[in-house]
Amino acid sequence: MNNFADSISSSSSDDDGSSDEDDLVLYTLLFIARNRVLQRGESSNTDRKHRISINRDRMAAHELLVRHYFSPDSLYDLSKFEDRFRISRNLFLRIARDLENNYEFFQLRWDARGKRGFSTIQKYTVALRQLAYGIAADASDEYLKISERTGRECAYLFCEYVIELYDDIYLRHPTRNDIEQLYAAHEAKCGLPGMLGIIDCTHWSRQIVSMHVEVNSHEGKAPNMSFVVNEHQYNYGYYLSDEIYPEHAMFVKSYSFTTDEKQKLFTLAQESAMKDVERAFGVLKQK
Repeated sequence: MNNFADSISSSSSDDDGSSDEDDLVLYTLLFIARNRVLQRGESSNTDRKHRISINRDRMAAHELLVRHYFSPDSLYDLSKFEDRFRISRNLFLRIARDLENNYEFFQLRWDARGKRGFSTIQKYTVALRQLAYGIAADASDEYLKISERTGRECAYLFCEYVIELYDDIYLRHPTRNDIEQLYAAHEAKCGLPGMLGIIDCTHWSRQIVSMHVEVNSHEGKAPNMSFVVNEHQYNYGYYLSDEIYPEHAMFVKSYSFTTDEKQKLFTLAQESAMKDVERAFGVLKQK
């Protein structure tokens, strides 16, 4: 089978290796995909009742997409690609190659009538644009010639398959070494020992976060990594959070009303740390 991603990867001027920025983008994409899969409900059958058959020129749409973004002399350069796709072309091709090699849905196929299906990059693009821009499933129909029903299927399966492909790499449970590095980094930056991160920037709902923390702590998946604060030893690290999240030992919130200098100092440190992370995620989202 001719792998499209392999055939054009040599035309990309990006580095072949995976950069730290690409890893961070993929890590964020996984959080979004997980949230979409967990929130997915059963699709309505109303779109099947009055479906109108439209003769879409799939081949012409594929060729136009290639001329615009993937050919050696593409109309739009790499900078414009990142603006429109929200990820680098190198990372796009990496994911496209993995999808095409592992899942039949994302492979170019022909039906029983000999009619050509959608290419890998067509399905991948329509899914990615729904996630990146929050647009409707049929918003790309005029450009990519993909119907609303197929567009939804592309987005759902993309989320499921990306999680299957990369979950163990990017969303694995932290090791002791990972936690030690998090402790050291956050204490040096924020002056907060035992801090694992900030839960507010993970794109998870309050219920999902609470369930995730409960399962990990009770099943022993979180390593026992003790730290000491004011001569008190604690066995597990914590996440900074705001008041919208439920009460939990691993969620540390700021004081709504400070009564002494210690509480004021802690509240200032926590708010400063949360603002730093929110700004970083804001920059990442813009990219």
